[in-house]
Amino acid sequence: MSGHDHSHGHSHAGAPGESHQGRISLALGITVAVFVFQVIGSILTGSLALLFDSAHVLTDAGGLAMALLAARLMIRPPTSKRTWGFARAEVLAATAQAAVLLAVGLIVLVEGVQRLFNPTEIASNQMIIFGAIGLLGNVISMFVLMGGRSKNFNMRAAFLEVVNDALGSVAVILAAVVISLTGWMQADAVVAMLIGALILPRTLKLLLETIHVLLESTPSGLDLDEVRKHILALDHVRSLHDLHASQIATGLPVLSAHVVVADECFYDGHAPQMLDALQTCVAGHFQVSIEHSTFQLEPTGHAKHELGSHN
Repeated sequence: MSGHDHSHGHSHAGAPGESHQGRISLALGITVAVFVFQVIGSILTGSLALLFDSAHVLTDAGGLAMALLAARLMIRPPTSKRTWGFARAEVLAATAQAAVLLAVGLIVLVEGVQRLFNPTEIASNQMIIFGAIGLLGNVISMFVLMGGRSKNFNMRAAFLEVVNDALGSVAVILAAVVISLTGWMQADAVVAMLIGALILPRTLKLLLETIHVLLESTPSGLDLDEVRKHILALDHVRSLHDLHASQIATGLPVLSAHVVVADECFYDGHAPQMLDALQTCVAGHFQVSIEHSTFQLEPTGHAKHELGSHN
C-alpha cells in the first residue's frame, strides 16, 4: 500500500508569498545605477579598487537579475511535467551567484597583488566621492532586502551580493582617505585585495549549502538514524528500508520510506492509522519538520518481490 502526502492543501511549488520580487527589483535598479556611477568614477580617478568594485557591482547586478528571474519562476504552479513547479529555481540561482562571486573574488586578489608592485597615480578626492555614492546605494539596497534575507537561498544570495558591495564601497573610501593623507598609492591595491577577501568566505559557505541541496543530500539538521529509530519504535512496525530524505528548496524537505508492518494491519483496517502515525512521527519529532512524506506500507513477505538492494 503506497503512502500518501500528508500536506493536504499545501502547494508543492514552495512558498509563493515569499518570492520578494518587489524587493529584488528595487535592489537591482539601485545596483545598476551604482554600477554606472562607479564606472565613471574609475575612469576619472584611475582607481583599481573602484574599477574592481564596479566590476563586482556589475556581477551583483547580474546576480540580482538571476534572483529576480528565480523569484518569478518560484511562484509558478506545479504541472504534470514539473511536479514541484520551479521551486528549485532559487537554489540554482543562488548557486550561480555564489560561483560567479567566488570567481570575481579570486580575480580581484590576483590583480591586487600585481598592482602592489606596479602602483599608479590615483585621484583620491574624486575616489572618495564615487565611493560614497556607491555606499549610499548599497545601504539603501541592504535595507530593501533585509526583511527577506532569511526566507530562502535566493534572498540570502541577493542580500549577500549587496552586503559585499557595501563592504567594497567602504574599503574604496578608506583607500582614498589613506592615499589623500599619506600618498601611499599601494593602499588602492591593498583595498582591492580586501574586497576580494571579503567576498570569499560567505560565498563559499552559500555555494556549499546549495550544492548540498542539488546533490539531494539529507537536509541539514535531520538525523536519518534518529528518524529510523523513531519509526521502528512505532506499534506494528517490523522493519524499515529505502529511507530517503532530501530538500527541494528552502523550507521544503521531503522524505520517503518503505515500512514493513504486521500482516494483520492489512486485514483489520489498521493501515490508515499506521500512515497517520508515520506522518505524525516525521512531522513533529525532529528538528526539521517534514510535512511532505511518502510511505509505502508492506506486509512481511513483500521483500522477496522487490528488485534492487534495500537500505
